[in-house]
Amino acid sequence: MTSAGERRPIVLGVDAQHVSPMVVAWAADAADRRAAPLRLVHAVREEPRDLRGYDGGRFHQALRRGGEAALEKAAALVHERYPGLVVEAVPVEGNPAPVLCRESERAGLVVLGSRGLNRLEEALSGYSVTVPVSAQAHCPVVVVGAPEHTSHQPPYLVVGVDGSAASERAVAFAADLAAQRGAALRAVSAWQASLHVPVDEERAVGEIRRQLHEVTAGCLVDHPDLDLTHEVLLGHPVDELSRVSAHALAVVVGRRGHGGFTGMRLGSVPHGLLHHARCPVVVVPSDG
Repeated sequence: MTSAGERRPIVLGVDAQHVSPMVVAWAADAADRRAAPLRLVHAVREEPRDLRGYDGGRFHQALRRGGEAALEKAAALVHERYPGLVVEAVPVEGNPAPVLCRESERAGLVVLGSRGLNRLEEALSGYSVTVPVSAQAHCPVVVVGAPEHTSHQPPYLVVGVDGSAASERAVAFAADLAAQRGAALRAVSAWQASLHVPVDEERAVGEIRRQLHEVTAGCLVDHPDLDLTHEVLLGHPVDELSRVSAHALAVVVGRRGHGGFTGMRLGSVPHGLLHHARCPVVVVPSDG
């Protein structure tokens, strides 16, 4: 979240089937905090060539009208919340995941809602958007599948740390976001002992704790007033991060690489959190 990033638009993917006020509000709030424009994007799906010839493009025109109506509804919600916010609403030809990945090249953040598809439905459905975009976007992606929790005082964010370059970028993003929100930051590493190889648990946890402090050290340099805590938890990372983020504003995790050829190889922890976290999930690319 550098000053250059703050000038980049927040991109909100708008679904014609359901314009969620919760998702729109999250994106509008983020744009307002950054003093950034908000770009509302609806991807008008491509139709098979034989269908275009059969109905003269009427089905495609209906899809476009539905998308434009959804964009108008989302824009009205934004203007009601922030009358002075700069908003651009655009229908873009193409399938949603590739369109939003292209949009991410010049965005500071991409915000998506969630259709709540399970893993099998994602694999079989052409309507899966959150996984391929989270796996391939050039900027951080926020999936607002559950509300942020503001009742806990002070409010807090959770960032998952595993010592990788991806988690280092996630930590930096999470610290900036926590500072913007006036929130505490809980840096969490989860470790699960092998059932097949004997391990000195005390020594392993001590080493993980050392790495956790090392990876987060820069946070206090950039944000000396940040309320930062460190936790090493025993258990599967998805289970533990979901549990400790149950009352959080968001949970932030890093993503390694660009998701492979299919765009579905998001990584087990980010992928698992998209299904199980009870707050918004932020996926930060390692090289974005």
